[in-house]
Amino acid sequence: MTELVFLVEEDPEGGFTARGVGESIFTQGETLDALRENVRDAVRCHYETPEARPKVLRLHFVRDEVIAL
Repeated sequence: MTELVFLVEEDPEGGFTARGVGESIFTQGETLDALRENVRDAVRCHYETPEARPKVLRLHFVRDEVIAL
């Protein structure tokens, strides 16, 4: 695997959450910088060896917007 995609959403209670697509990796952070570091740490913990880790982590920001009709 060369790339792992994370879906990033704003948490209603503040901060951000990130969920790995196709992997059971979930983390959160109060700021985007904290979230980035927490994603790196979560990936390091999930994969036992550096060779098994993806080379690139892609953060895909998802934003829901509700509008009245």
